[in-house]
Amino acid sequence: MDEIKQPEAKQSNNHRRNVIALGVFVVIAVIGAIAVFFYIQYKNTHIATDDAFVEGRIHVIASKVYGTVKAVYVNDNQPVKRGDLLLNIDPVDYDVKMNEASSRVNAETAKIVEINARVEAAKKQVLEAKAAVETARANLDLQEANLRQAEIDIKRAENLYRNDALSRERYEKTMTGHKVVLAQVKAAGEQLKQAEAALETQKAFVRQAEAARTAQRSSVAEKQAVLKTAELNYGYTKLYAPSDGYVTKKSVEVGNQIQAGQALMAVVPLDDVWLIANYKETQLEKVKAGQKVEIKVDSYPGKKFRGKVDSIMAGTGSTFSLFPPENATGNYVKVVQRVPVKILLEKGTDPDHVLRVGMSVVPTILVEK
Repeated sequence: MDEIKQPEAKQSNNHRRNVIALGVFVVIAVIGAIAVFFYIQYKNTHIATDDAFVEGRIHVIASKVYGTVKAVYVNDNQPVKRGDLLLNIDPVDYDVKMNEASSRVNAETAKIVEINARVEAAKKQVLEAKAAVETARANLDLQEANLRQAEIDIKRAENLYRNDALSRERYEKTMTGHKVVLAQVKAAGEQLKQAEAALETQKAFVRQAEAARTAQRSSVAEKQAVLKTAELNYGYTKLYAPSDGYVTKKSVEVGNQIQAGQALMAVVPLDDVWLIANYKETQLEKVKAGQKVEIKVDSYPGKKFRGKVDSIMAGTGSTFSLFPPENATGNYVKVVQRVPVKILLEKGTDPDHVLRVGMSVVPTILVEK
């Protein structure tokens, strides 16, 4: 009897174990299904990538003139404000050139004053010549009137002399007077021609003086341009910070001989950085500008930053590489491309400016279902 009960008890225990095992399996399956469901939901609404980094503006500081560095006022990683003096190039040579250019401008400007005086004197002489022309023309008119009267007198004298009403002496005096008046008319005409020629000569002197003044003004403008260049070069001996930021990559010291265009340092404004996240093209279906972004930074694992999607690049990253792909028809292999997405940081999310250009980040875009 005991032997019959023992197998029944064993079967009952096995059945219980099977039920428990089945229950556990069902619970695990349900939990797994729920986990998979929530994971899929999460992946559908949280699009992340670890191919992302911090980007920002880098202001390279380079001199526009050559010279010897006289003083450097900043050190590596030092914060600076816009307009702060960074370094000074010895300005002695440029000061000399500026003074020379200024002297040339003053000399050429003095010549302008002299030429102006010549122009004014020539214009006065033109006025005098015009007056002489008017006087000569009036004299000619007078002599021509005298000639007309002399011609009337000589006709009257001829009639009287022919009728023996006038003596020969008076008749000859009348003839002589006519000849004198005729000579005076010719002389007055010559004087008028000479006065008109003198007037044209004086006008030519005025035109010549005004042309010289125009040429001198051009010379003054040229010398002023040289002076302006010298003043600019003198000003370029002082290099100022173009924006707020931090000094980096400083490669200049006092006494260094530098060339124009040589990079000396850089200023990086950390209050204006953003992210470039290279998402797979298959992840961009729901990504739109303005969506919120949660950001993790490798350097600060316990800290989260916030941002928003600003824009999506117009092409894939490989398209703008140095050697973009040119897949031939015969050997084409499809590769999932990555498209850069620009992400702006929210105001106040990085008050201490701990983010540095080039840092690796993991942004997660929060999209709607």
